Amino acid sequence: MRTHFADSLDDLAAGLADMCALTVTAIADATTALLDADLPTAERVLDANTDLDKAAADWEHQAFSLLALQAPVAHDLRFTVGGLHIAASLQRMGGLATHVAKIARLRHPTPAVPPETQPVIVDIGKTAVTRATETQVVLRHLDHERAQELVAADTAMDELHRRLFTVTQAPQWPHGVQAAVDVTLLGRFYERFCDHTVDIGRRIIFLETGQLPARPETLL
Repeated sequence: MRTHFADSLDDLAAGLADMCALTVTAIADATTALLDADLPTAERVLDANTDLDKAAADWEHQAFSLLALQAPVAHDLRFTVGGLHIAASLQRMGGLATHVAKIARLRHPTPAVPPETQPVIVDIGKTAVTRATETQVVLRHLDHERAQELVAADTAMDELHRRLFTVTQAPQWPHGVQAAVDVTLLGRFYERFCDHTVDIGRRIIFLETGQLPARPETLL
């Protein structure tokens, strides 16, 4: 019975990592759609989000079944309950990637990102992919030390977001209010995406220590 329970926990951990892999693809593809005005890629991001929602629903069902049938305690209970929070964060990450893709689709065939902001958006997209990829590794191995590094790395996206804001608020901004609003929203979506990787890191630290680190800021 205990072996079956341990196998079930391993399956749950692998399921979280697999869901995170979907968010890596989603945010990478959404960034490509945004920068290249690539409508098919934007549509692919929107369609793929259904797979992430289904995977999260399946994960929650499996977790609740485990709670009901096995009555886990201590570390195992922390993982199961914390995993529900992690699955929710992964769903929100997928949702944020779709928000990026929707802006790309809305402005197609015109690029949604003006030339002045493209270099910052490129860096923002790369940072989001890196953070999500690292989160996948943390989930795959339930790595407490790497989770701490994930939480501590939050400042990189914050700095990029400030750079983006500076560009859109410059007196010489020539693209009008709508473009400024689009870029501001995009910056916010990417920032929130990375905020959720921080929250996942906090949950993995909680799994190991039983103490949940302070949240840097309120998440969506």
